Amino acid sequence: MAKTNCPITRADFEANAQPVEITINGIPMVADPKSFSTGSLGWYLNGKQSIKVGDKSVSVQIGMNLTIVGSKELPTE
Repeated sequence: MAKTNCPITRADFEANAQPVEITINGIPMVADPKSFSTGSLGWYLNGKQSIKVGDKSVSVQIGMNLTIVGSKELPTE
C-alpha cells in the first residue's frame, strides 16, 4: 500500500490549525491542535462523560487522537 503524502507543512499546521468540535453522546467537546511526541500532527481530546446504559449512568474516560495521515514523515523545520 502506498504511503499518503501530507499536503501541508508543520508551519502551515501550527499557523492555521483550529480546534475541532466533536460531539459525544449529544455533548459538544473540543479537540485542540497538537504536535504528538511521535512526530505526527493532529488534534487531541480528553475528558470524562456520563453515558446511560439502560436506566443507569456510567462514567467513561475519553481519549481521542485525530492524526493527519502522513504528517509523521514531514520534515522538521
